[in-house]
Amino acid sequence: MNRRRTPHQSTEEALRSLGRLTAQILERIKLQQARVELAVALQRHMLPSELPALPGLHAAARYTPARDGLDIGGDWYDAFPLPGTASVGFAIGDVQGHDVEAAAFMGQVRTGLRAIAAATCDPGEVLRGVNELLISMGTDLFTTCSFLRFDPVAGELACSRAGHVPAVWASADCPVEVVWDPGGLPLGIMPGETYPVTRRRLTRAGAFVLFTDGVVEGPSYPIDRGLAEVSRLVGAGYEADAEELATRVSQVADRTGHSDDAAVLVLRHDGVRRDRPGP
Repeated sequence: MNRRRTPHQSTEEALRSLGRLTAQILERIKLQQARVELAVALQRHMLPSELPALPGLHAAARYTPARDGLDIGGDWYDAFPLPGTASVGFAIGDVQGHDVEAAAFMGQVRTGLRAIAAATCDPGEVLRGVNELLISMGTDLFTTCSFLRFDPVAGELACSRAGHVPAVWASADCPVEVVWDPGGLPLGIMPGETYPVTRRRLTRAGAFVLFTDGVVEGPSYPIDRGLAEVSRLVGAGYEADAEELATRVSQVADRTGHSDDAAVLVLRHDGVRRDRPGP
């Protein structure tokens, strides 16, 4: 003889099933959050804790995770003295992918770039060397990159670009400019790729601002609009404190929707100062 379930029993069983389903969902959320926290911690650990200081040069950087908490791990920046010279190297890039693997790959790129820059100060040769290194690793990942060498004695900024978004430059001698210098493909794609170098003299006070595409582009925010907004900020504030300018530029990502992580690197120069010999 079959016993029929009462409405009360059916309700209790449904509630228990709902409870089990809720527990599974919460566990998956915890696991996803743990992965996100691991990626964030890994990336922040690999980014430089401080930037080198030179007379007349002020550098500042910002990194902001994506607002949804999932797209983490691709953007990076670096700054370090170049051995045997008075120059400093600055780099910014965006690794394909947004996960723990991308964050770990970013660390490999930074390590390789520093090692190659220790052997050659030419930005184009540095990018060429990193490109060949990544191809030899046989990885499916790649990265965009801009690498700069700043010589404070000559006031020269030498730049090379590998598939990265343009920088923005403004100074007392030059109206604000979106720097679409010639460049090559992202690193890790094409063997034998070359990377042209553009040189500028920073004779007067100015700012050179680099960033990743997460700052200037979003799902419903075209890159031209983002570049125009960054240009407005740099043109109006190139004499401002580097930290303040980095904060202002990083906030443009709030307007783009913050669907991607974002990095900003600001180099503010006081101008070339040549000391006159005493009498």
